Amino acid sequence: MAVALKAPMELPQVPGIRLATSAAGIRYRGRDDLLLIDAGSDASIAALFTRNAFCAAPVQVAREHLETGAPRWLLINAGNANAGTGSAGLAAARATCVAVGRALGVPAQAVLPFSTGIIGEPLPVERIEAALPGLVSGLAPDGWMAGGRAIMTTDTVLKGGSRRVRLAAGEVTLTGIAKGSGMIHPDMATMLAFIGTDARIDAAALRELLIEAAEQSFNAITVDGDTSTNDALVCVASGASGITVHPGTDRERFAAALNALCLELAEAIVRDGEGATKFVRVTVGSARDRDEARRVAEAVALSPLVKTALFASDPNWGRILAAVGRAGVEDFRIDPVRIAVNGVQIVSEGGRAPGYTEEAGQRAFSEAELDILIDLARGDASYRKYTCDFSYDYVRINADYRS
Repeated sequence: MAVALKAPMELPQVPGIRLATSAAGIRYRGRDDLLLIDAGSDASIAALFTRNAFCAAPVQVAREHLETGAPRWLLINAGNANAGTGSAGLAAARATCVAVGRALGVPAQAVLPFSTGIIGEPLPVERIEAALPGLVSGLAPDGWMAGGRAIMTTDTVLKGGSRRVRLAAGEVTLTGIAKGSGMIHPDMATMLAFIGTDARIDAAALRELLIEAAEQSFNAITVDGDTSTNDALVCVASGASGITVHPGTDRERFAAALNALCLELAEAIVRDGEGATKFVRVTVGSARDRDEARRVAEAVALSPLVKTALFASDPNWGRILAAVGRAGVEDFRIDPVRIAVNGVQIVSEGGRAPGYTEEAGQRAFSEAELDILIDLARGDASYRKYTCDFSYDYVRINADYRS
């Protein structure tokens, strides 16, 4: 049950970008599970990938093609991760690129493969090959909604968003889709996200912008502390608008729009966390530096005891206090630390805040959205982490995932 999250009614087209979906039967029956994206003949593409050492075969191949080719096409399948599949998995990922290249008359290096789903299962390449003719003939600019549905696995809600931003030479569009619900944690969480824009920007500049956006969005979320083998965040710029993102004001405006879109998609992943009933922002302020603030925020956001208390709406604030204390802050003085939940001051002067009541705490912890504010009183750095609670359904979903 997603927390205050609804699928978009529509997703605006991005000039120069086309999409198509198909039901290839890779794992699911009766739904699309394959997506092909045409980024455009003059496209620039930037991508960030998982740092998991067991990165999936498609991640390895996509990295190779980004370095050695001029990619234009993205092929994404759901239901099978093609991870933990060794040399056979690499051969399968490459075979899908060859098949797309053959269907389109382009080199295999022009194709970037992406997969999501169960780890350790052979990728049914023949089913993907059989679906390609329909995919190619179905390419259209209005395929963003269908694309968002096709890449879902344990997601319960289609995740997508869009922004329009005015630059010096005119307006450009950004539209994106994402999937992810469990195995969510930096770096890159466990998710796939694809963003398209009709702006003109070179790949190096686009990658810089994507790194900045990911740092405060996809790399600031956690559901369960597990990272995936297949994570990828991709931004494609078709350039079809003819409007260039110049350094200076143009870049600032474009970056603001990209950052906002990435945060919207990242928040949607947490709101749709497996079994989630609460959406939680953990904000640490007055830290000595950003890394210190991040460590404290992660200690709280990752704590199973904190997350289960949140699910129960139990104001067991001692669990938050304990998580802050074990975050590894050097020369830590607890007396100045202040902790509040949804505006209710809970901790100050090293213990329970004067005036705190169980009734006030109960009201705060019972909300579906919670803001946990932790003031370390040590400096002026801050960091925000987005997470959710742990419910009975999280265990059920992951216990039954392969069945």
